Amino acid sequence: MAEEKTYHIDRTGKRLTATETDFDVEIQKAVIVALDSSSRIDDVNNSLDELELLIDTAGAEVIHREIQNRESPDPATFIGSGKAQEIANFVAANDCDLVVFDSELSPAQQRNLENIMKVDVVDRVAVILDIFAQHATTGEGMVQVELAQLKYLMPRLKGRGSTLSQQGGGIGTRGPGETQLEVDRRKIVRKMRKLETDLKKLEIVRSTQRKRRNQKPEKRVAIVGYTNAGKSSLLNVLAKSDAHVEDRLFATLAPTTRKVYLGDNENFLPVVVLFSDTVGFVRNLPHQLVQAFKSTLEEAKDADLLLHLVDASSPDLQGNIDAVQEVLGEIHACSISQILVFNKIDLLNDEELEALHEFAHDLKKSTSSSIFFVSAAKNLGIDELRSYFMQNISLS
Repeated sequence: MAEEKTYHIDRTGKRLTATETDFDVEIQKAVIVALDSSSRIDDVNNSLDELELLIDTAGAEVIHREIQNRESPDPATFIGSGKAQEIANFVAANDCDLVVFDSELSPAQQRNLENIMKVDVVDRVAVILDIFAQHATTGEGMVQVELAQLKYLMPRLKGRGSTLSQQGGGIGTRGPGETQLEVDRRKIVRKMRKLETDLKKLEIVRSTQRKRRNQKPEKRVAIVGYTNAGKSSLLNVLAKSDAHVEDRLFATLAPTTRKVYLGDNENFLPVVVLFSDTVGFVRNLPHQLVQAFKSTLEEAKDADLLLHLVDASSPDLQGNIDAVQEVLGEIHACSISQILVFNKIDLLNDEELEALHEFAHDLKKSTSSSIFFVSAAKNLGIDELRSYFMQNISLS
């Protein structure tokens, strides 16, 4: 007999979730699936490792992973009907609740896979949206996430058929559920318009706040980086503050700004810098989220300097760096001066630390950025970082 599942009290009330899958089940068993079309199995496994962390953050447990070798995705089932049936058999035999694909699925592929597997099928985008929904605590964050969720859901309404039906029958091609489908579609469109209006009002408020800060002499440094790189931890060390820190992906979404006194310069003038912690980036960050969080991400766009924080213990340093640069490009922030700071060096042994320095040396050849090695948790290298700001952040 399958183990009885217990549910938490709904954390979001009646708010729509991105996946329409209950990630609140205490122990929800998931299978993760990836497509390998390049024969670069290390890249695929690294991506699946990250997906597993995302699913853990969302509240489920990965019990199995599948990698399908295909030159290109199957238009109907992404992985091919044979592999889909193989996974369906595993799901049924192991009482799994969920199948998560590492790549974004089309609405048709998602429906076809659910028909075969008889459980919820979601993709990486849906998982990230669900995590953002869990962690959004500010009014602006909730509006941003809900708008992104609705944009994701909109094309997936089609074909839900009688599950949405309140009125049966129809004329011509209008089948069961079509009337209710159109009602639902109109409701979502109206809701999206309202959220967009609310977001514009919030953007005006945030823009006004930025203009006020621009009138002050303090320079602004935005801490950007891959999710879970330790941005909040570094901010806490620099500012002696207590911003929320958790060893999970996307632990914080709302930007945090702290005024940091670095000391006096040679003219005995106080050097004060505004440091802002921004939302973490991730590979294939859903476009809906980039657009929805545009006003939040513009904290980085309006900075005088970007502190690009990198998790030194990550197995894919270059991939993480490239993912951050891609998002910075989307918000037109690549032209801002950057420094690279490798965090969590306390987690590396001597051999790994030597390899990190070699990687940084090679990276230095292609970038003019200054590079630092720190551990926010152990307070290592922080004095060197402070000295850099003292010497390079002017008040002019």
